[in-house]
Amino acid sequence: MKYTEKAIVLECDEIGTRIFSLRLRTEHIAAAALPGQFVSVYANDSARLLPRPISICEADPKSGVLRLVFRIAGQGTKEFSQLKPGESVKITGPLGNGFPVDAARGKRVFAIGGGIGIPPMLELSKRLTEDGQDVTAVLGFRDELILLEDFPCRTVIATEDGSRGTKGNVLDAIREIDLDADVIYACGPIPMLRALKEYASARETECWLSMEEKMACGIGACLSCVCSSTKIDEHSRVRNKRVCTEGPVFLSTEIIL
Repeated sequence: MKYTEKAIVLECDEIGTRIFSLRLRTEHIAAAALPGQFVSVYANDSARLLPRPISICEADPKSGVLRLVFRIAGQGTKEFSQLKPGESVKITGPLGNGFPVDAARGKRVFAIGGGIGIPPMLELSKRLTEDGQDVTAVLGFRDELILLEDFPCRTVIATEDGSRGTKGNVLDAIREIDLDADVIYACGPIPMLRALKEYASARETECWLSMEEKMACGIGACLSCVCSSTKIDEHSRVRNKRVCTEGPVFLSTEIIL
């Protein structure tokens, strides 16, 4: 079930260059949120009609606190970065389908994040670790390291310049340390997801990918966020899936990258 509410700002901190951590107190959304879901955040400036989709970084059902981590990409997210404690912001959520955590039960898990795809892997790693699962977070950074100290599980790092961990990408890090897993969960840029899809296919490993697409409505009506599917939709007769409603998380064999 999704809710629309006025969330109260608890804190908004810059944790990297143009990257902000926003903590909100919610009435219902934090309690209902699952790892991999997102919320639509509305600007207070009425000139900006469309909400901005932001993935859920952390959600505490007991306190009702929701954490969003985002990069400034335009005027909407710039406005969010300037929110002050005590102010309110309209949000709708939780939206979309999250990661199927039951698929990991009793198995070795990779939680792989690249760039701004790292934040949603934090809540996933927390839930799986609390459930006693064997989780390795594999995190790929272009430059600045964010959220690294927040992960509750083993972490493996890849950086483009080699300043920390493996020089290269997340797959380079996995191969360098000779890691293996039974289930892969991942979020990040399309080239990374494409490489992971091929990697999982070659090893016959179950792989779930969270897609990052531009969205408008966030509820499946506008069709602006479709991705290519391996299956034909029964109603439209086309090979498309809506990222906002049928995703953002898909089994890697269901989508074409």
